[in-house]
Amino acid sequence: MLEAINTDGKSISNKQTFKGIDFLQLADYSTDQVLCLLDEAVELKRMQKQGKPHPFLSGKVLGMIFEKSSTRTRVSFEVGMLQLGGHAIFLSSRDIQLGRGESISDTAKVLSRYIDGIMIRTFSHESVEELASHATVPVINGLTDLQHPTQVLADLLTILEHKGKLAGLKLCYIGDGNNNMAHSLMEGAVKVGMNISIASPVGYLPNEEITEKAIQAGKETGSAVTITNDPYEAIKNADVVVTDVWTSMGQEEETAIRLKAFQGFQVNEELCSHANNDFIFLHCLPAHRGEEVTSEIIDGPHSVVFDEAENRLHAQKAILKLLLS
Repeated sequence: MLEAINTDGKSISNKQTFKGIDFLQLADYSTDQVLCLLDEAVELKRMQKQGKPHPFLSGKVLGMIFEKSSTRTRVSFEVGMLQLGGHAIFLSSRDIQLGRGESISDTAKVLSRYIDGIMIRTFSHESVEELASHATVPVINGLTDLQHPTQVLADLLTILEHKGKLAGLKLCYIGDGNNNMAHSLMEGAVKVGMNISIASPVGYLPNEEITEKAIQAGKETGSAVTITNDPYEAIKNADVVVTDVWTSMGQEEETAIRLKAFQGFQVNEELCSHANNDFIFLHCLPAHRGEEVTSEIIDGPHSVVFDEAENRLHAQKAILKLLLS
């Protein structure tokens, strides 16, 4: 069982700095804040595994708005609130007036009168930012087309558990660079001192503004950001290998085009032979075996995808506790 870790080797005690703020993207958070969230996640996971009650959010209510379907996000947030002593309300866009044309600003103002925090999983990142600008309670980004910060916090927790550190490791992402996972992985990696390389086909490189900000942030933590079209260059000496589906929700009409464009970017045994021998493999799931990754990798000895999926619960509990308590 992993002990609680101050991941940068120093004490982080001022957790009240989180109270009332939003969790929209990792770029908004300082290195100390990201490490504090990870430290909190480690402790909350240890408490759960030891069967120790931890009702830090007794009486608190989280509203969960879903405009995109979900397995891990819905279950982990709902269970997380229950384990923290609070309650979660599922709000499908089909069930609330937001889905019938009520403005985001009105929705934010109304919900803020009822509940203690809002988690939203939707398409447009601008919608999440607008929601946060009008809400008077913390807003948590459960996923947008641009960012997936809760998943990446869980990824960092998983890497920490399996590698014992974060700073100095090399993370390699293979696949669609212009998606939420690639963007949040860049932001998260540079915050904790990891080097990151991203390999994507021409036309599918990461957002240029996010990339440039990550490069600048990396200069403060000693992290290098490499963007390439060559998966073999990217994966060389990698400690962590990550991929994601080639066609995300909302892109289904592009499936045939994407299947052709991403040939040569499959994470398989031959490609992974260029990573370090003890690399770990991550995938946020759901996965399409035979497309972005082979069964030999995702179901093989290097894969930690189910530890990663479990850690959504613990990482999100840390976010909830620090923002809502």
